[in-house]
Amino acid sequence: MGIFDKIKDAIFGHAANAAPMPGTAAGQPSASAPVSPTQASPAPATPSATPASAAPSAGSTAAGSTASAPVDIVPILDAAVKKNGQHLNWRTSIVDLMKSLDLDSSLESRKELAKELHYTGDTGDSATMNMWLHKALMKKLSENGGKVPADLAD
Repeated sequence: MGIFDKIKDAIFGHAANAAPMPGTAAGQPSASAPVSPTQASPAPATPSATPASAAPSAGSTAAGSTASAPVDIVPILDAAVKKNGQHLNWRTSIVDLMKSLDLDSSLESRKELAKELHYTGDTGDSATMNMWLHKALMKKLSENGGKVPADLAD
């Protein structure tokens, strides 16, 4: 799994955890799938949703949520910063964004991310690379189902 995928999963995974869908909860523990038909009598609407979502949700929870509605990254990253407890500015700093998600923000990790996002500049100039990375990451998140504020998507 690449650095971008780790960032995307950390953000989109938080969205799935923040607003769990009925199919998501049923899709995670495989032991609860046999229990659902037993509980089908009290809630007839649930069985029709469960078969359609049980198999796909288990493997594509983040993908399924991004296909139906964009994931608003602002409240997710703001909450991650608050949880972290440090003064981090994810809106302008790729390092702070990665730290807020408890990901490795070392120069090596950022160089790997730069390679994944096809950075053609000098990776020795970390300040320039970091600014490019932040913009490229916001664009890539937007392309992958993230709702990114207009001022960050430039």
